[in-house]
This record gives sequence, C-alpha cells and structure tokens, in this order.
Amino acid sequence: MAYMDLNSDVGESFGRWTLGDDTAMFRSVSSANVACGFHAGDPTVIRRTCREAVAAGVTIGAHVGYRDLAGFGRRFMDVDPNELADDVVYQIGALQALAATEGGRVRYVKPHGGLYNAIVSHTAQARAVVDAVKSVDPALPILGLPGSEVLRLAEAAGLRAVSEAFADRAYNADGTLVSRSLPGAVLHDPDEVAEHVLRMAADSAIRTTDGSILKIDADSICVHGDSPGAVAMAGAVKAALTGAGISIRAFA
Repeated sequence: MAYMDLNSDVGESFGRWTLGDDTAMFRSVSSANVACGFHAGDPTVIRRTCREAVAAGVTIGAHVGYRDLAGFGRRFMDVDPNELADDVVYQIGALQALAATEGGRVRYVKPHGGLYNAIVSHTAQARAVVDAVKSVDPALPILGLPGSEVLRLAEAAGLRAVSEAFADRAYNADGTLVSRSLPGAVLHDPDEVAEHVLRMAADSAIRTTDGSILKIDADSICVHGDSPGAVAMAGAVKAALTGAGISIRAFA
C-alpha cells in the first residue's frame, strides 16, 4: 500500500474543560473526526477545531454520537432508531455549518464510542445511522469497523463504506475492540503502537489478545487524541509509516 489515512478524534474540549492537543495532532494526521456537541465539543470549540484543521490541510469528518455528555458518549444507549437518526442528522448539520464558516467542508462521518461499538452488530441503530447520513448527503462515506453491520448496510444503501483500524487499541480474536473496562485495552507504548500500525498497513493484519494474527483490510487508522502521550504516539506512527515508504493521505 502506497498510502494510508491517519484519523484522530478532536474537538472534544467543552467550555473551560480542555481535552487533548488538537493543534499538535494535526501535524501528524490527515483526517479529523470533529466532535459535534453531543458527546463532547461546544460551538466555539468546534469552530476553532475546524479553523485549525483547514489551516493544517486536514480533512474534516463528523464524529457523531449518542446524546451523552456526562458519559462522553461511551455508554450504550437504547435510543429509538428514529430519534437516533434525527440526532445524527442534527450533528452533521451543525458541523457542516461551523466548518463552512472557516472555509471547510464535512467529507465523511464516523460514529463515536458507544454508538460505534453498538452498530457493529445492532442492526436497528446501524440502519438509523446509515439512513441519517444518506438523507443529508449520500456522497458522505461512513467510517467503521471492518465486518460491522453499519458498513454492510452502508454498502447496501449505496454509500461508501470505509474500514478502519485502531493504532492504540487491543483487539479480540473476532476482530472487535477489547472493552475499555478491561486492562490492556488501550496501548500506550509508542514502539508497540508503531509495530501494530506497520502490521496493519503493510501486511493487512493485526495481532489479537490471544496471540493469533487476524487479517484486516483498513483504509484508515485511528490514533486517539485523548490518550496519554497521544501527540508523541501520533508522531511515532507517522514516522513508522513514512519510514516504510507509506505516505499519509486522507481517504476522503
């Protein structure tokens, strides 16, 4: 593979509360999953994040999630599919407006946290997300876990389904992410993460928690912006990829 997209969750500060160093992350990544105000972010933070992404030449994506500020959107919520679809439309629309004020444009959608994990197998919620994205702009790709229900339904609906892998997360043998409630779910060693990413990009494979190698075809790799040492980790990932002759380029 000659190139790989690196994406990161950004714009997750809120009011006087600051999370991550988005400006520094933009030096390493090619795509920005911008929080849309439901799990994190407020209008001022979102607009500033879009401004910085545009200045850095980083592609803007809508990081939509459950309406769950208190839980940072990481809890599953049993939301009526119609309500969920409306929430997703609302979030995309808000980001489109704020991005436009800074000369940017929303080019893809990536669900966040609890919603992301739910729509790996939850058909009703996955369909709600797909229907919402298609109703706003059928040209918007959806970023999700390989083999997930949301990507299957996206393809069936004529949307572009983009498979994603995670640089700093451990994987179960079935290709799902290890729950954050379990030890070792988040990887912190930059060298370990770099090795993890090179295996994904060069060999289309990941090493799972039981030691087995799982084939995975990813068009984008996520480096979380809220992890400790996230900036150094993103830099290490970029350096490892470029050192292996793989350039960093947005998929959208």
